[in-house]
Amino acid sequence: MCLSMPARVISINGNLAEVEFMGVKKQVGTTLLKDLKVGDYVLVHAGFAIEKISAEEAEKTLKIWEEIEAAGDIG
Repeated sequence: MCLSMPARVISINGNLAEVEFMGVKKQVGTTLLKDLKVGDYVLVHAGFAIEKISAEEAEKTLKIWEEIEAAGDIG
């Protein structure tokens, strides 16, 4: 099974972006997306931003991950 994580773009440098999700910052490839801006939310899979999503959808998904983590089911 493959999962992607929502992340907020905090900086962009060429074809790389620094993103943050659940307190973790990571560099990801951006070659699959056009018109990416700082502040956008993206789904990240296998080191690449694969899709832009709304802030509302990202926050909803991250909340679910936080609930799962708090229940001790991951992490």
